[in-house]
Amino acid sequence: MTRLYARYEMESPAGLERAAEVIAGEQSSGTFLRLPGETDALRGRAGARVEEIVEHSLSPEPALPSRMTGGRYVRGEVLLSWPIENMGTSLTNTLATVAGNLFELAEVSALRLMDVDFPAEFAAAYPGPAFGIAGTRRLAGVDGRPLIGTIVKPSVGLSPEDTAALVKELAEGGIDFIKDDELQGNGPHCPLSARVESVMRVLNAHADRTGKKVMYAFNITGEVDEMKRNADLVRDAGGTCVMVSLFSIGLAGLSAIRKHAELPLHCHRNGWGLFSRSPDIGIGFRAWQKFWRLAGADHLHVNGIANKFTESDASVIDAARSVGETVCATAAYAAMPVFSSGQTAAQVEPTLSALGHSDFIYCAGGGIMGHPGGVAGGVASLHQAAEAAINGITLDDYAVDHEELRQALSLFKDKRQ
Repeated sequence: MTRLYARYEMESPAGLERAAEVIAGEQSSGTFLRLPGETDALRGRAGARVEEIVEHSLSPEPALPSRMTGGRYVRGEVLLSWPIENMGTSLTNTLATVAGNLFELAEVSALRLMDVDFPAEFAAAYPGPAFGIAGTRRLAGVDGRPLIGTIVKPSVGLSPEDTAALVKELAEGGIDFIKDDELQGNGPHCPLSARVESVMRVLNAHADRTGKKVMYAFNITGEVDEMKRNADLVRDAGGTCVMVSLFSIGLAGLSAIRKHAELPLHCHRNGWGLFSRSPDIGIGFRAWQKFWRLAGADHLHVNGIANKFTESDASVIDAARSVGETVCATAAYAAMPVFSSGQTAAQVEPTLSALGHSDFIYCAGGGIMGHPGGVAGGVASLHQAAEAAINGITLDDYAVDHEELRQALSLFKDKRQ
């Protein structure tokens, strides 16, 4: 019988063995007492199993408020498994199984879902990314280096015409990729239809003139039918990417737009701190990104080195590596990591060095818009930083003959490691 596995970091006043047994029952065939219909045969067929427990620490106090108290709170890793017949190959029902009511149980004083091992049946049910790395590179016309990108800033408040004017400046400066900010949706001050028309007029003209079409990720986050219409709107205007906010549309929404859209899905994880910031509760990125890639994410945000948030550099790089690893036994489903959040020319080399390859999108907002040489200078500084890193030249040495890079390193010296 095929089984699905989930690994947790857990703390319990009742002991890990007892807590794991309670979770296994709660998330499969059991409840708080043995019912007449819960036969041994049913439990053997549908019950979750505790596969492994590794204790690693004790604490005299609970990590989280807990109704159940004790003199010692045991912490460690727990591996559980479920027969796939319980949930079938449904991502939404799998999420309810591995990350449902277990977080509220009294026997748990800390709990994080760290990883999920999907059996091969899920790859047969979900097609995964339609474009991924190769398709994105083909549409953007970029090979052998990172895609240099940016976010439209100010995030909101610009009109469609203002947005198009900025896009024109960015395209002429050599940008590869531009995205709407996640806050820029389909409001009355900058409706999506008008924004698409204005921006694509500029980008189509630029492509006709230069042969390069800049990839623009239009934010189509909304109701499912609305997203489908707007994905078609972008496609018909000559656009090459759409963006969605993952936690806003959910797994079902992402899967639905994956089946319909004919463009890469740029997937933003805004709201991620709710799941990641506490070490004592939540869902780890390694678990989440497998759900998202199976559902069809082509690009996944992973934060950035020396970012403006709380995530460590090691966590950022682990996240970026994870989206290129095999998602289950028979499917790679690699997505393109997107670095953003306080990124500048100073972080390009350590990012590329830590990741070990250039298959990523590197987005800088202030790192471009705030450059002393303006937008063109900011874009040039990022290209120059990537050239130096790929060719094994130190940023300082390369900056001697590249003024834009020199200016960026001087301005963003606090971002250097």
